[in-house]
Amino acid sequence: MTGLIAILRGLEPTNAAEVGSVLYESGFRTLEVPLNSPEPLRSIEILRESLPQDARVGAGTVLTTAQVTSVKEAGGQLVVSPNTNPEVIAATVAAGLASYPGVATVSEAFTAIDTGAGALKLFPAQQVGLAGMRAWLAVLPAVELIPVGGVGAEQMAEWVGAGATGFGIGSSLFAPGVGLNELRTRARELTQAWDAAITGHERSSTG
Repeated sequence: MTGLIAILRGLEPTNAAEVGSVLYESGFRTLEVPLNSPEPLRSIEILRESLPQDARVGAGTVLTTAQVTSVKEAGGQLVVSPNTNPEVIAATVAAGLASYPGVATVSEAFTAIDTGAGALKLFPAQQVGLAGMRAWLAVLPAVELIPVGGVGAEQMAEWVGAGATGFGIGSSLFAPGVGLNELRTRARELTQAWDAAITGHERSSTG
């Protein structure tokens, strides 16, 4: 299971360590800083330096192979993209980083898998829908699918039941100006919903 990915769009280096600490303490183990945030590479460096080793830190909105190189140099461990770009996927794999490209069709999913993607970012998730994801999984090889866009705590259980192995959580978790106490509350609600969804799925699978 991929688990929850915190999408920290708009994160600034000045509060990166504090935000990362709150999220880690609340159960998040994967943090993504989109490259259209202020000084994203510096934030990635700070998160990687300040968090325990079992945390994974990476970049989102990665569109070019040059950006892949920059993410690696900053200490990033995963590369998330909104699209399926075989060159970016191949460069990510060659750099020894995890590749999570965005896919919106089965054809894109197969292209991403064939190029070496470690997991697929189902984006936008609401456009594909639950029924669409189930249909995908009927033809795709075993692969981790991570819905992103419009999936909140209330919807996690049904998406996990349909085959989701994690979720990317953006503005419903973090946005510039959200205080640390509010961030903690949101993060804990989401991790509790994730834990409940996984537990329920395991029970239904074995029951």
